[in-house]
Amino acid sequence: MAKTKTRPRGKGRGGRPSLLWRLLAVLALLGIVGGVWAWWSMRHWQPDRTTFPTQGALVGSADGAVDFVALKAIGADFVYIEASASAFARDPAVVKNLDAARAAGLPWGALHKYDPCQPADKQAANFVTVVPRDKKMLPPAVELEQLADHCPVPVSDAAVVSELMTFLNQIETHTGKPAVLKLGREFEKTYPIAATLDRALWLSSDRVQPDYGGRPWALWTANSGLQTSAAEQPLRWVVVQK
Repeated sequence: MAKTKTRPRGKGRGGRPSLLWRLLAVLALLGIVGGVWAWWSMRHWQPDRTTFPTQGALVGSADGAVDFVALKAIGADFVYIEASASAFARDPAVVKNLDAARAAGLPWGALHKYDPCQPADKQAANFVTVVPRDKKMLPPAVELEQLADHCPVPVSDAAVVSELMTFLNQIETHTGKPAVLKLGREFEKTYPIAATLDRALWLSSDRVQPDYGGRPWALWTANSGLQTSAAEQPLRWVVVQK
């Protein structure tokens, strides 16, 4: 009895790939091309200047060397500089960045990374030590990302909010300006403070305008990784609400 020959899987007559396999290969290629294009587009995307005429950046030591003159030249109208964190830490590049921003003529503000595990007065003392008094500086910004879930000593939700208020009052006395709350999504979900603390909000969401604050925001990190000629690493690009 003659044996019946079977064609290799995925091939049609004459050993040619079947239409289905060719279609899958094309779709896979399109997916790769689309992913690369989306990545490139996001790396170079900035919100429309017509809608958001005032735009700037948030910088810290993790961004590597930043050329503030070049930053201004590419369209930054202001810059926020990571200054202090928790009760004792400070950004290694804060002094260099502050001096460079001033020399470039860029309006600047200082940011503190708040730690709910540490006492408010110690954190405020750290900020005051790092950030000089300057009437020209922008309102201080407080990054609220870290939760109290893993504090060595348990901290209640009420205590987190109470200590935060103490911290805000002390740094606002130092700077003479109300602080801006750079509010993380999980922090707001855990300690809903946007509705109770009357401070301007700074929210973050790549490309899509954020709404998790429950009220209008003042600043928006619109692109967390903008590729520029002004820094070694992609920068966090921030816009101001009209």
